[in-house]
Amino acid sequence: MTKPSFTVQVFAGMAIGVALGFLARTAPDGALSEVLRLTGESFVKLLKALVVPLVFTALVASVAALRDLGNAARLVGQTLLWFAITALIAVAIGLTLGTLLQPGVHAGIAPATATAPGTTGSWLDFLRGLIPGNVLGLEASTKLKDGAATTGISFNILQLIVVAIAVGAGAVKVGAAGEAFLSANASLLAIFRQLLRWVVRLTPLGTAGLIGTAIVRYGWSSLAALGSFAGAVYLGLALVLFGVYPALLAAHRLSPRRFFATAWPAIQLGFVSRSSIATLPVTEDVAEKAGVPRDYAAFAVPFAATTKMDGCAAIYPAVSALFVAQYYGIALHAPDYVLIALVSVIGSAATAGLTGALVMLTLTLTTLGLPLEGAGLLLAIDPILDMGRTAVNVAGQVVVPLIVAQRERMLAPPSSDAVSQPA
Repeated sequence: MTKPSFTVQVFAGMAIGVALGFLARTAPDGALSEVLRLTGESFVKLLKALVVPLVFTALVASVAALRDLGNAARLVGQTLLWFAITALIAVAIGLTLGTLLQPGVHAGIAPATATAPGTTGSWLDFLRGLIPGNVLGLEASTKLKDGAATTGISFNILQLIVVAIAVGAGAVKVGAAGEAFLSANASLLAIFRQLLRWVVRLTPLGTAGLIGTAIVRYGWSSLAALGSFAGAVYLGLALVLFGVYPALLAAHRLSPRRFFATAWPAIQLGFVSRSSIATLPVTEDVAEKAGVPRDYAAFAVPFAATTKMDGCAAIYPAVSALFVAQYYGIALHAPDYVLIALVSVIGSAATAGLTGALVMLTLTLTTLGLPLEGAGLLLAIDPILDMGRTAVNVAGQVVVPLIVAQRERMLAPPSSDAVSQPA
């Protein structure tokens, strides 16, 4: 029998997850809920296990790839410029929708549910996070739970990015002495990419578990209470994904239809996994198939996967900030709108990590002086929103390299070998 395409498998997993989620809500023993939870958690854990080695090896390789490009400095400048341009367009759409639709006025959620989130972002923390405490970007934290203290170790992705770029630059600078390291790094990157491809094969199962768990936990009540907010966010995401990106591609004489045909595997994986980093190998692969030269794609896509977040860092915080201001009856003026745009463009790197945009949201709220408790109102449906946000993030991470490569006249003819499912 012919195996269904990866797209069909993923959508089948989503449909099965929804059905099992509603079935689990009516089951008295909770066994099905636990199975769904374990399935989804296991998939996310496998993705998380590969994040650190993937980010480090990919960024080291991306820095090394720049040395083979004669116009490397210009390419970096053009890439950053188009990151900012697309982010400004996205945040402008978010601000417009938040102003016109007024989701905070129409929210059906009680103020008593507002609690300050446990994790917040600030500019000081962001700047501190740029300075690595050690070569691996390791951080230890102690938490109190039920009267007992537990200490855990985690990786600060932002610090890891800084370390990886510095190590890559150092390896290039020392010349022949660094060749063995760069060669070993390239081999490790290939290995970790293959491991991720195997994990990606489990996406339909992980999708069923994650969607089913979301249905069990939230049902439709939370989504109904925040329907106007969710609708504004998804409308903004749709306008960027299906309006802004195709318009920019068409303006540069690139086919939007061919773009979606090539980039769709990465976009759909981003939607399901909620992780730009976990989608990185697929995103880089489709960028190359779309015609972006390998050496430039090796730099632009990993860099974009950690800093280019039109969904998480532009549309979402813009709509969310207006929601919180409207909900609490706080008037925002023209300078506040400008400030939201600046935070969105400059603070994109603050969202570096696996999933979620809580850091960027709280960073925006603290900068504007809005109540952090407003972020707590939105957490109930964050996983549902994060799927759409990440899909837009991933699409933008392919669009910008395509535009820059076209403007620099280095775009190769797109490959006819479209990616239909992970190899």
